[in-house]
Amino acid sequence: MSTSILIQDITIYTEDEKIENGFLLLKEGKIVEISKHPILLDQNSEDYLCIDGEGLIAIPGFIDGHIHGAAGADTMDASEEALDTIATCLPKEGTTSFLATTMTQSNENIEKALRNIACYENKAGKSEVVGIHLEGPFINEEKKGAQPAEFIHSPNVELMKKWQEISAGMIKTITLAPECDGDGLIPYLEQNGYNISAGHSSATFEEIKQSVSQGVAQLTHLCNAMTGLHHRDIGAVGAAFLLNELKAEIIADEIHTSEEMLQIIYNNIGSERLLLISDAIRAKSLPDGAYELGGQPVTVLNGRATLEDGTLAGSILKMDEAAKNMLKLDGVTIRDIIKMSAENPAKQINIFDQKGSITVGKDADILLLDEKLAIKYTICRGIIAYEE
Repeated sequence: MSTSILIQDITIYTEDEKIENGFLLLKEGKIVEISKHPILLDQNSEDYLCIDGEGLIAIPGFIDGHIHGAAGADTMDASEEALDTIATCLPKEGTTSFLATTMTQSNENIEKALRNIACYENKAGKSEVVGIHLEGPFINEEKKGAQPAEFIHSPNVELMKKWQEISAGMIKTITLAPECDGDGLIPYLEQNGYNISAGHSSATFEEIKQSVSQGVAQLTHLCNAMTGLHHRDIGAVGAAFLLNELKAEIIADEIHTSEEMLQIIYNNIGSERLLLISDAIRAKSLPDGAYELGGQPVTVLNGRATLEDGTLAGSILKMDEAAKNMLKLDGVTIRDIIKMSAENPAKQINIFDQKGSITVGKDADILLLDEKLAIKYTICRGIIAYEE
């Protein structure tokens, strides 16, 4: 396996500029040189692979901050094999790192999943687990969506401390309903550096605004399982529009949010505060059919995953599809896609010093695509994980 990759004659989107006909040198999993001029390597002393990037662009790999599963596996399976399956599947869609996302389940099952992630070893040439997104069980039953109601319970600081210990500090993002927080969990989470996301919530605009003052920094899958816009209370969706402190996840599959709503969201929030996610379940990358989510039957038909009562049950969205759907909107550029799919997610969970941009010294998580975002190569930590 080559220890170095030289990418030649490619358009590179760095943090600060767009370099035409540029050169990238990747070595030992890191970006070691970005140049406007040819990079010379000593062919006798170094094993390297050359990639001709003519006609392609290089952008940072996608970071999916909210994904439950793919290719028949789910985080809640609590096995090394399940995480391996997900991590193997994701590079095809450009995802080079992700938060393994749990769901509302029994404490026992959540703890099994947390222990499994805590001891999981990332594999070379696969998407990287960079932490955990704890979605539930501290949510509002009124907005449970596909989260099983019988396992919902009130926010609890002591339980949260226990779970973070079990996870070996891997929990990065927590989705909760702020209006249900009678135990002071939000201030505790803020003091300890968590990314707090309001979701599965019936909170009013004023309740969201108050929670933001306490440390809530994000909204989970905007427009879904939350209070919508109303002319007398603009709810959580209105809070995303008005409060600059809030980032917002978006499932850009044109099912959870229509193309028209995506345009309205982009016009009002912009790429600086949006986070592209998949919220994908185990059915992603598999045919239509019968699946399960948290012990509940799920049917996938024509790209839509639903419970028996018709409730949307996550998605089968791929991150490259989400990016393409956003790029179709008026005003959205490649630079905006980079912000929403890589830069913002990395900053939100405090890994921007390692990932989220093409910068010397950062992990070599890089996508080579055409201008329509068709993926030609996915490079995970300096290793080609997918090639068209």
